[in-house]
Amino acid sequence: MAITTTTTCAVPDALFRRIQGEFLEMPGLCLTQPQACRLWGLDRETCGTLLSRLVDAKFLTRTREGAFVQLDRTQQYAGHAGARRLDTDDLFVRL
Repeated sequence: MAITTTTTCAVPDALFRRIQGEFLEMPGLCLTQPQACRLWGLDRETCGTLLSRLVDAKFLTRTREGAFVQLDRTQQYAGHAGARRLDTDDLFVRL
């Protein structure tokens, strides 16, 4: 019986936060994975893992075309009674 193991590419927390910061500093930033790889100087596997984690954390979403954009948080809170103003600390995902 063969045992199959999968390896996952670990993404340092500092890199994760840096990429979050890039999207926060540039509202409307929309990148495909190849563009993100070039912009941040990352290999395809690391970049893909990072983008997937940001989507899983509900920080980014994917467009129909497959690009990554920051999730629109104004829609998420606008309809809630007692909605409060979001601080940037609210947008960072704690790991």
